[in-house]
Amino acid sequence: MINIEQVDQRFPNDHNRQVDAEYYIHRHSTASHIDFLDLGAGDGRSYDVARQAFPDLNWIGVDIENSPEVASRSRSDCRFHTFDGVNLPFQDNSFDVVYSRQVFEHVRHPEPLLHEVARVLKPGGVFVGSVSQMEPFHSYSLWNFTYYGFAVLADEAGLSLSEFRPGIDGVTLAVRHFALFGLAQEMRAIFASMFAVDSPINVLIGNIASGRRRSVAEINRLKTTYCGHLCFEFQKPFDGSSR
Repeated sequence: MINIEQVDQRFPNDHNRQVDAEYYIHRHSTASHIDFLDLGAGDGRSYDVARQAFPDLNWIGVDIENSPEVASRSRSDCRFHTFDGVNLPFQDNSFDVVYSRQVFEHVRHPEPLLHEVARVLKPGGVFVGSVSQMEPFHSYSLWNFTYYGFAVLADEAGLSLSEFRPGIDGVTLAVRHFALFGLAQEMRAIFASMFAVDSPINVLIGNIASGRRRSVAEINRLKTTYCGHLCFEFQKPFDGSSR
């Protein structure tokens, strides 16, 4: 099992900006042909981002039959499949990228589904996206994952951790939920802007840590510790091992 010291070595040292799941689509945009699976595709919004990033894209979306996000789907310009929440209806080694944006907090059986992600990825392929770490209940959510806990589950499924990065901070995300679903719908635009740039607690952590001369990787670890959305990249090893 991966240990916390190994996880702590996977915080990147290039920058400590807040990101979101789409960051990883743009990051891999240098590739040409891409077999791309959106796991938990919902209304299919990742198709537009991926189509701009990859010149030769084979995009497939998969989701359970019934969810609020699936019910909102109206587009007919891309392919969708339905699955039972565990067993992905695809052959082994089918995809270069499996993308999952804020999905696994809703998954009833996350461990076997992570094994399925590893199965359908090509060797060297990547599993990227984001998941709730500190987020209030929403859209039938079941869990929140610590970054270490999610790393352990993915490692046991045969996926090798490349990195974690911080998404929007957990305090801001909690206040957003309280405001939007409780008292202040008119504040929606204010909170929406906090997904695109560093949210308040991320700014505070960055300022304090920079003043104490912490490394970029350490600032990433600190921001990730308190993030609401945990952003990740794992890789399926070429040799089939998770180390």
